[in-house]
Amino acid sequence: MKVSYYPGCSLHATGKEYDQSMKAVSRALNIELKEVEDWSCCGASSAHSTNFDLSIALSARNLISAEKNAMDVMVPCAACFNRFKMAEHHLKADKDLKAKIEGVVGAKYQGGIAIRNPIDIIFNEIGLDALAGKVVKPLTGLKPVSYYGCLLLRPPEVCEFENYENPFMLDKMMGAIGADVKNWSYKTDCCGGSLAISKTSIVVDMCDKLMSAAKEAGANCVVTACPLCMANLDMRPSSNMKMPIFYF
Repeated sequence: MKVSYYPGCSLHATGKEYDQSMKAVSRALNIELKEVEDWSCCGASSAHSTNFDLSIALSARNLISAEKNAMDVMVPCAACFNRFKMAEHHLKADKDLKAKIEGVVGAKYQGGIAIRNPIDIIFNEIGLDALAGKVVKPLTGLKPVSYYGCLLLRPPEVCEFENYENPFMLDKMMGAIGADVKNWSYKTDCCGGSLAISKTSIVVDMCDKLMSAAKEAGANCVVTACPLCMANLDMRPSSNMKMPIFYF
């Protein structure tokens, strides 16, 4: 399977290990990644808070670049995925906006490729049996809860990801590689990522609530697919509430 690959800023900085593991897993699963040429920041998480047109133009530029590969584009970062899907949604729904953004970017947006997260690709294209067959060292003893966060799933009419109230793909994938996945009711609750700098005390409370719920579920770690959630859950909980946080 061949896909375009958009790493985004986080995977080249604070989430570098996510980029490294994503490439290693893709090789093992025979997913050929072709990095989007001359990609730039998608605007997450600040552009849409300051200028709507800017937020659409930044993502549109990258989508137009990805279209040159004529393949679906894999977007590991949940924030980037959300911004790409939001741009796609508005560009397809508003012809006047599309024309305006194309004028800013200086190129035409065709809208002919799918924007996909690795969870979706591995679950729906590779499959659980094939994934399990590639396991070299089962994750025996690991008892994670799967944490999807906000940006992969909401708004559901834009993200079109999976069951936005009770998603399951990540849970089943972790189970396929040997982890003892714990069920909990907080897999889509917000961690407060956008408030990490401006309202840190609020974020500490939000993260403590999540960590407490994970421990009550019997988990000894949390697995996420979002660099913003990863940073928040790793750094912000109170010292007595912390547990290991991993990228899926």
